[in-house]
Amino acid sequence: MRVRHLERASALSAAVWNGFFPADYPFTRHEFLDALETHGCASPETGWTPCHAVLEDEDGSVAGVAPLYLKAHSYGEFVFDFSWAEASQSIGQRYYPKLLNAVPFTPATGPRLGARDADARQALAAALPQLARGNHLSSLHALFLQEQDLAALNAAGCLERNDVQFHWRNRGYADFADFVARLSSDKRKKLLRERRRVAEAGLRFEVRAGDELDTAAWERVYALYSNTYEERGQAPYLSLEFFLDYGQAAGTPVRLILAYDGARLAAVAITVQGGDTLYGRHWGAEQRYHSLHFETCYYQGIEWCIRQGLQCFDAGAQGEHKLARGFEPVRTRSAHWLAEPRLHKAVAASLRRERAWVDQRGDALSDHSPYRRDLPLDIAADETPLAVDQAHG
Repeated sequence: MRVRHLERASALSAAVWNGFFPADYPFTRHEFLDALETHGCASPETGWTPCHAVLEDEDGSVAGVAPLYLKAHSYGEFVFDFSWAEASQSIGQRYYPKLLNAVPFTPATGPRLGARDADARQALAAALPQLARGNHLSSLHALFLQEQDLAALNAAGCLERNDVQFHWRNRGYADFADFVARLSSDKRKKLLRERRRVAEAGLRFEVRAGDELDTAAWERVYALYSNTYEERGQAPYLSLEFFLDYGQAAGTPVRLILAYDGARLAAVAITVQGGDTLYGRHWGAEQRYHSLHFETCYYQGIEWCIRQGLQCFDAGAQGEHKLARGFEPVRTRSAHWLAEPRLHKAVAASLRRERAWVDQRGDALSDHSPYRRDLPLDIAADETPLAVDQAHG
């Protein structure tokens, strides 16, 4: 097998690309990645140079695909390696550009190595560190990995890194009140108090698919989204043109949680729905209302999941404050290979300590579960709560 590169996702047909990735995970689908590149969100100008890997048989048949970027910085990744960059520079080694197998601006676990079969997956995983080495790059990083991709990259010599996110799980709740009744007394009172404050402010909510909004409404949504970045002194990662393309496309998975103050759109949570999961992605508001962020970004999303029968709400990276609002800790995983032997060895030792810390943190977080102790939670067979997931500790 051999690997060739694509300068754009559009250089491979959507049918071929999507044949290697599941339809229920939106972020590695051709439509999403192509829209990011077409509208300049993931481009050389923003430090994301596409160089997607295509694994081929000798006869030219495509056996696998991996979204791949040459990164000029470490922003928009949500797995932080700034200290590694500083260490590399301190020993006289250039850290950027680096090779990144990930979805831009998307800290959501999912497929990263699209492969025909297990052999092709292993060949693709083995090729990625060699691509970094052969092009004199400092490192390879594969982020928010599923188990099978992680195993293939570990076998290829990559180092495993763990972290924690907080996801909400649907335990067969009849409605939002049923969910609230499962919470411990103090968490229940806090949640209801936050919802009451939003209701007293006179705000009302709608959930709309992105293709239900006209251009003027999307422009308003984008102004709210941009304001979040402007308050932090940053430029937005995503452009209006991206949202008007991907978000307005017929059948788009984008779902908008809209908060209205009278007739005026006051806040928005931009989410993406795929399979049985709702992914919370972006938030925006023009002024401060007490508890509005929690209502728009968490409670309305939970209500939507219950109404739609969705099983998981992945509300984004980090945030221990989510624990008190019904979210539970889950482990995230990434894989890393560094060309400089001294740095690779030092990072390996650091990651062993970090994984042990993640295990301890999982135990501590589970001790502070928001749910009533007298109502045992039914854990589905495919779930791996962080506190009991020791397979990669």
